[in-house]
Amino acid sequence: MVRENSQQFQTPLLDALGKCIQDGHAAFYTPGHKKGMGIDGRLRELLGEKLFFADLSELSELDNLAAPSGAIASSQCLAAAAFGANYTFFLVNGSTCGIIAAIMATCNPGDKIILPRHIHASVISGLIMTGAVPIFIQSQYDIQFGIPYGITVSDLALTLGQHPDAKAVMVVYPSYEGLCGDIRGFAELSHSYGIPLLVDEAHGSHFCFHPQLPISALAGGADLSVQSIHKTLGAMTQGSMLHGKGNLIDLNRLRKALRMVQSTSPSYILMAGLDAARYQMATMGLELMEQALSLANFAREQIAKIPGLLVLETPVDSMDDAVQKPELNTNLNSKSKIQNPKSQIQIDPTRLTVIVSPLGITGFTADDFLETKYGVRCEFSSLHYLTFIITFGNTPADIDKLITGLTALTNLLSCEKDIYLLNSINTEVLAKNFTSINQQLVITPRDAFFATTETIEMTQVCDRICAETICPYPPGIPILLPGELITAEALEYLQTVKSLGGSITGCADPSLQTLQVVKQ
Repeated sequence: MVRENSQQFQTPLLDALGKCIQDGHAAFYTPGHKKGMGIDGRLRELLGEKLFFADLSELSELDNLAAPSGAIASSQCLAAAAFGANYTFFLVNGSTCGIIAAIMATCNPGDKIILPRHIHASVISGLIMTGAVPIFIQSQYDIQFGIPYGITVSDLALTLGQHPDAKAVMVVYPSYEGLCGDIRGFAELSHSYGIPLLVDEAHGSHFCFHPQLPISALAGGADLSVQSIHKTLGAMTQGSMLHGKGNLIDLNRLRKALRMVQSTSPSYILMAGLDAARYQMATMGLELMEQALSLANFAREQIAKIPGLLVLETPVDSMDDAVQKPELNTNLNSKSKIQNPKSQIQIDPTRLTVIVSPLGITGFTADDFLETKYGVRCEFSSLHYLTFIITFGNTPADIDKLITGLTALTNLLSCEKDIYLLNSINTEVLAKNFTSINQQLVITPRDAFFATTETIEMTQVCDRICAETICPYPPGIPILLPGELITAEALEYLQTVKSLGGSITGCADPSLQTLQVVKQ
């Protein structure tokens, strides 16, 4: 266990920052507020003066993130040991910069990289910056409730067979809803072609600290993992880490890429927060995750008893059958869990996805109801469901509030139903439209980004080259990306989702009156 390593009780960067705060030297360096003396009084009153004492620059005893050799280097080494990596880099620009750096470290302009369709927007940025050519695998999803499942090992095997010259594979693990694919299978396949497996593990930084959680990406054989420590552990927002293992990543090139995408004025508050979060998990992680799991399991059990609500346990169908239409269950007294013992997908038990559409309301309506009536805010809402992140930072009172609010949703069936009524959803039409879309990359995302573009009416965009990312919810999988041909099938699907009350993100005009295209 990590806790047996006495070195993990050290906090090199946190300690160094503490000493600098106590030092009474005169500051003739950035930042301009000079230990808070120049900060507006209202902000100081709101946040407290100690915060600004810690907002320091790259003093000699605080080390240099771009070329660490002291406190930062020691803290990163301790983090690597705690998270099961050979090396770790602190990220102060969030996981976004880590994802971009991972692509830059493995792909040259024109190189192929294999990706699932339900990628984060940062991946598109990485493709634009490198000029790499994406080879997309269509993500499977539950058509009844619009939940993306990801890709299968057989999907990846087929794609690698067709593109053996690819330079890297990148997968999302876990998904936003906590669904985890076969990471070991992905790694074995990638390595059989001599290429690295890169993992967007933004939502899985807690995995290696409890045996009841899915295995971490590195434990599954991944070569590089990017984790948002702030999402599920005790770090501040933007605090992330990049972990690496094995010899398939050019470490020098990765360092150069990170220097390009990281700030040259990194926040020592954020980095000290990463040092402290690592210490916290390395020394108390098992107990803390027991606490989170206990809260999540209690919430899941209680919510499963509420008539009309469905709790995501495992996907409705196996991955290979995910595009087949299951029956829409609207019996409010029916089984309250969605599960399939044969499914190979694991789920993060601390991620709680509650499907509310059988009540006759949308996830958007449920989100608004919980926030305004009960002071409960979810992580994500979609047409059919809400997703909640439960960590050791939550309390039993939080869970009680959540259960009370969700219980009250059933009252919407007898009052105000005309206001909250969900439009009739023809899942068969959605499924048919989604599976009929044939995405065709005409030019690379980089070429589309640097091309001259124009904004034109939706009725005129068919057969033009898309210049933006267009992602409908459901299912949270981009339908069009920069450089792809806009087809009638894609437009029909987007309009259908919009008419059913879904949302469109990523594009300049979410109303879908206009789209940005490459100028002819």
